[in-house]
Amino acid sequence: MTTKRYGLVAVCLLLAGLVLMAALGSANSNASPSNAKSDSGQLAGATPSPAGGYGSYGDLGSSTAADSGKPGGKLAVRVDDKLGPVMTDGQGFTLYRFDKDTAKPPASNCSGTCATTWPPVINDGSTSAGTGIDPSKLGEITRTDGTRQLTVGGWPAYRYAQDAAPGDTKGEGVGGTWHALAPDGTKAKAPGAAATASTAPTAPATAMPQPSQQAEVKVQISVIVHPQLGQIMVDGYGRTLYHYGKDTAWPMRSNCEGQCLKTWTPAPPVDPTKIKGVDPKLIGKMQRPDGTWQLSINCTPAYLYTGDQGYGDALGNGMGDQWSAINPQGKPATGK
Repeated sequence: MTTKRYGLVAVCLLLAGLVLMAALGSANSNASPSNAKSDSGQLAGATPSPAGGYGSYGDLGSSTAADSGKPGGKLAVRVDDKLGPVMTDGQGFTLYRFDKDTAKPPASNCSGTCATTWPPVINDGSTSAGTGIDPSKLGEITRTDGTRQLTVGGWPAYRYAQDAAPGDTKGEGVGGTWHALAPDGTKAKAPGAAATASTAPTAPATAMPQPSQQAEVKVQISVIVHPQLGQIMVDGYGRTLYHYGKDTAWPMRSNCEGQCLKTWTPAPPVDPTKIKGVDPKLIGKMQRPDGTWQLSINCTPAYLYTGDQGYGDALGNGMGDQWSAINPQGKPATGK
């Protein structure tokens, strides 16, 4: 009897052990290890990156600091079809300003989640002014997290998280308080036509952006500093003005006809009272053979180059050894 009792006890202990091991195995199978990955490759339990975040621009959306940003690089100006001249960073992304900020004194009122959607442009010393931007307009503020944010005309500069590609302006008008930055720090807005339909010369469509016809251009000709050519004349939209070596001043005559006009658009006349940095006596107009009117500078017809795509571009200078950008004296720009 004693032997049978010990055998029964052993069997009971064995069964109890098997039940316990089965229970432990079940618990382990339902628990995920701390470093397990989901099918997407993300750590289980980790917070997924929000869809449509700022990952399309340097993965800024994944930063742990809400006020994180990225240096502006070499700033540039792009002429937008609807907004006119717009400031961009070194990669071509649109920069914005916030109406709830202040310029005098410069101060930012966008932080935390706001700065996740609108990452501040950081001024780390590598940010510089490109063609068409006055360096004196650039400054900086120190944010609450200690980073230095770029300012333009006193206004803190931001990017927009939903701008997925260079040239996007999805942030324009958001909430009625966010606006693309113009090169001087004001809100970007398209200027109107420099000439009416009755006086503008007939010319083929060009690749240059054509601003809205609803607002009036305050300055129709001005002078900018080109990095290679020095001071050159541009129209109210920042497009470089050119002279053609085969034209004549006395008598004033254009020798750009036919196929030439597909590349070189006659510049429309301007109001001599709406120019800056140029002697008004140099500004005039001439009538073309088809009856339309063309701007003249220093008694010579003036043109726009269809290959210029950005503010201050002067890609037509030296073309065929006949075309030249124009300096403030009405002569070929040489950079000297």
